[in-house]
Amino acid sequence: MNTTSLFRPFALKSLLTRNRFVMSPMTRACSPGGIPTSEVAAYYQRRAVGEVGLIISEGTVIDRPSSADDGNVPRFYGEASLAGWQQVINSVLEAGGQMAPQLWHCGIQENHASGWLPPAPFEGPSGIGNGIAMSDADIADTITAFGRAAAHAKRMGFNSVEVQGGHGYLVDQFFREDTNTRTGFFGGKTLAERSRFAVEITKEIRKQVGDDFAVMIRVSQWQLKNLHSKLAHTPAELAAWLTPLADAGIDIFHCSTRRFWEPEFEGSELNLAGWTKKLTGKATITVGSVGLDKDIISLHRGENASPASIEELVRRMDNNEFDLVAVGRSVLTDPYWVQKVKENRLNELQGFNREALYQLI
Repeated sequence: MNTTSLFRPFALKSLLTRNRFVMSPMTRACSPGGIPTSEVAAYYQRRAVGEVGLIISEGTVIDRPSSADDGNVPRFYGEASLAGWQQVINSVLEAGGQMAPQLWHCGIQENHASGWLPPAPFEGPSGIGNGIAMSDADIADTITAFGRAAAHAKRMGFNSVEVQGGHGYLVDQFFREDTNTRTGFFGGKTLAERSRFAVEITKEIRKQVGDDFAVMIRVSQWQLKNLHSKLAHTPAELAAWLTPLADAGIDIFHCSTRRFWEPEFEGSELNLAGWTKKLTGKATITVGSVGLDKDIISLHRGENASPASIEELVRRMDNNEFDLVAVGRSVLTDPYWVQKVKENRLNELQGFNREALYQLI
């Protein structure tokens, strides 16, 4: 198999990756008190040694009282937590890698199984479930907190930042009509109106990091609670949703799907990343079961996954359908997965074993 297209460098503003592979953000909850440890730094460094082009961190929460739903997810604020992240990025850069923190606010979530609770009630666009509706002042402070975190990332030597805008977390809750029933500026009947929160976050981040720093956002149609949900049912609706974000300063859209090979709309084989690139003119990352025979939902059923062919991935990359490829579970299990693909050691590729969730391999 000729994988040359996957191993071309990628350059965009502050990014210059050695290949097109990205480590997908995956929550590990291995940072006691929100402080990344030396073990976390070594975990990310192994992926850089394994030649992952761009590492996107697990979700790391911004400076809001209830941004986290688990006390062991890392924070991207506070002296001790930022010192931990400084150790992480130094280790990655030392190994020749590049990295972006994923900036995260969980929004309104169910209480953690451990019984841990944040020091303030969960907050979201509207008061749903066990959370409260954010005031305009809360929203303004949250936007500022995203920008401040991005500024920290640039100062510390990270190569980019990503906003977590999918999968049912805070930004995604603003996008969706069932979780955003606001009637003011940050609400509305249309997806474009409900996207204003994400647009303002993007503008604030761009203000803090300048024009030369790459800014990404992860978006998804689906949610864990609703696998078949869709924010955009047509290409026109997708354009109305994402074009304002592109105009506000997003450089790369990280388009999360369960299976990257599935078409997003009828009449075209383009997946979500392909359509997003076509409509916005921006670079895109595709993701979804790359190299595995089962999608992410199998994990929640307690199932492992076996290696699968990447021929379809290569074909689509050869056709420039998207620019970058995020790999999650395969890289979680094997830090040297990318290196093995590069060296055509495909017989050595491992599947995903759920035991990898409980350790920093």
